[in-house]
Amino acid sequence: MSKQPFSKDILVIKDIEKLTNSMALKLKKDIVKVLKRRGGVVGISGGIDSSVTLPLVAKAMGSDNVLGIMLPEKDSSSDSFELAKELADKFKVKYVVENISEALEGFGCYGRRDEAIKRVFPEFDPGKHKSKIGVDKSSMERNLPPVFHLTIIDENNNEKKKILPVNEYLQIVAASNFKQRSRMSMLYYHAEAKHYAVIGTANKHEINQGFFVKYGDGGVDCIPIAGLYKTQVYQLAEYLGVPQRIIDRTPTTDTYTAEQTQEEFFYQLPFQEMDLIWYGFENGYDPKEVGDVMGKTEDEIKNIYKNFARKQRTTEYLRMKPIIDY
Repeated sequence: MSKQPFSKDILVIKDIEKLTNSMALKLKKDIVKVLKRRGGVVGISGGIDSSVTLPLVAKAMGSDNVLGIMLPEKDSSSDSFELAKELADKFKVKYVVENISEALEGFGCYGRRDEAIKRVFPEFDPGKHKSKIGVDKSSMERNLPPVFHLTIIDENNNEKKKILPVNEYLQIVAASNFKQRSRMSMLYYHAEAKHYAVIGTANKHEINQGFFVKYGDGGVDCIPIAGLYKTQVYQLAEYLGVPQRIIDRTPTTDTYTAEQTQEEFFYQLPFQEMDLIWYGFENGYDPKEVGDVMGKTEDEIKNIYKNFARKQRTTEYLRMKPIIDY
């Protein structure tokens, strides 16, 4: 069977009601029959992925059998709570708030991170500066390995930016990953206390490109939207009636003290472009055909394909199951 011509409409969900119903039925079967649990917990933050996952679980199990967990810490965005609360109220789902700042302090999350930042910027003061790390966007289309930068921003909004050495990069990421792993532990506390399953919120790109923390936000029982591209997650959000403020919100990492988009930190492309090019990549579309539709050269698409393949290779460890030797 020949492939349909590549187009910008190729990821439009044709029958979204049918898809949503089938996803809900599959999710209910997974929770009740496979996992043998009586409901689900979902970590909610006002982000689009968790905001689609929550009503999907409510549709599958009934809103009385879902619990939303808000897991803020001192670096969290100030509007995350309000958006998450609006979401839970909209779908009549009970929620609890668990501030994990003290747990992170106990793990040394903030101190270990700031120690590495100070080795790059000795003048860094966590009381006066915000910080973030990001990747060079232009390297993707030139088939270059990603180069990460560290940015600090003072109280007058003045920025300083330097290339981030490998050791400092690894320490900052390792320390920051305490956040996702602490959240995972709290989700499992509430899930086990209610005999519920932990429902993951990762989309297709996060799983396939490795934009998750192993045994952190990747530590879940099932992931119902793992087959959806980001643009398709937004299509479901519109259909399910997710609050417009959440739909309009720019996707962020909500990990570092300075504001930072997911594109800036990891993906290097706007998700509207990335979705389509990834579809071309994983379905074997010729780079020239994709480039003609996307307004890019054949070589640019080839280099983006190579970047995608590199991300899959370098993050394969995250998707591996434990090696069990008998």
